[in-house]
Amino acid sequence: MSDNTPVRVLLVDDQPLLRMGFRLILEGEDDLCIVGEASNGAEAVRHVRELAPDVVLMDVRMPVLDGIEATRAIAASGSDAKIIILTTFDLDEYAFAALRAGASAFLLKDVAPAELVSAVRVVASGDAVVAPRVTQRLLETYVRGAGGMDPAGTGGAAGQHAGADEGGQQAGSPARPARDPLLEDLTPRENEMLGAMAEGLSNAEIAHRYFLSEATVKTHVRRILTKLHLRDRVQAVVYAYETGLVVPSNADY
Repeated sequence: MSDNTPVRVLLVDDQPLLRMGFRLILEGEDDLCIVGEASNGAEAVRHVRELAPDVVLMDVRMPVLDGIEATRAIAASGSDAKIIILTTFDLDEYAFAALRAGASAFLLKDVAPAELVSAVRVVASGDAVVAPRVTQRLLETYVRGAGGMDPAGTGGAAGQHAGADEGGQQAGSPARPARDPLLEDLTPRENEMLGAMAEGLSNAEIAHRYFLSEATVKTHVRRILTKLHLRDRVQAVVYAYETGLVVPSNADY
């Protein structure tokens, strides 16, 4: 995306007042442009196809087609749109399911205006810290507590690419999932990078830890996503948890 091209945003929520609020916040920024609105997931899928937004702000619970199913459909369509899920609770199983379905991030609906603007920009850039502590808590809670719990029946990030472990860890089972054969294609350095990404480290933090340039880290990240057939960094984080590369902590949240 050119620096002079505004980020194109699609607003998806069944509550008109919320869409209006988000529009007022985002339209005040010169580098952001609202290209459309949708009141349900079916409209969202159609608008993504017709309007080609860069970022979709997607509610989860909507009529006709919910945000999880809409997210899965958009991801499966090959669209480059990045999806930010809007949720009410920070530890929400529906937000977890949406991340597994292909969303790039999630925000609480009461997010501060500055944080909303920043999140849209960061997700549009594709160079985000995709596992801040609250997202890590979300993953640990549902991977640990429900063995890959998914209220919408999504296949999970690990099941979205060829060769992934389709079964994953069953509910209540202490066993770790079988190692994905695709991990054998990663170099030792790429395995380190994937582990660091799953910790929630930014490119700058990874570069500092391993004494690398940020450009080198970005190259490693691109190669990891390509080799594992993953959509973006957040899918890599989900994948790392679901395949047992990262073991959820035993801490209670």
